[in-house]
Amino acid sequence: MRRVLFVGQVPETVDFTDPALPPGFDAEKIRAGIAIGLQQMTERGWHADLCLVRPDATASFALERQLATMTYDCVVIGGGIRIPPKALLLFEILVNVVHKAAPDASIAFNTRPEDTGDAAARGFKGE
Repeated sequence: MRRVLFVGQVPETVDFTDPALPPGFDAEKIRAGIAIGLQQMTERGWHADLCLVRPDATASFALERQLATMTYDCVVIGGGIRIPPKALLLFEILVNVVHKAAPDASIAFNTRPEDTGDAAARGFKGE
């Protein structure tokens, strides 16, 4: 069974005033999208876990702890971490945590929570 870890930012900590984010996003919509993304991966027969991090110094530790619990085939880092320019440092830190703690996992990126399964599927190509 393929194992996927979806890494995202705690929705309540997102700065929804950031113009880099799609208009109309809010924490409730993000949580609903996460549920859809996780369900879609389950429907594909994959084991899917979620790791929500805060945009602060605790993020790397939270991700390291999660990666220590299981061997993942793919780690998907959410668009909320990847897209806003002010999140670049957090994004860089998390990519390096995955690279170090899960060197055999592919790394994929979604554009919104609902396409996390598609992102992971791209990560599985070539296996």
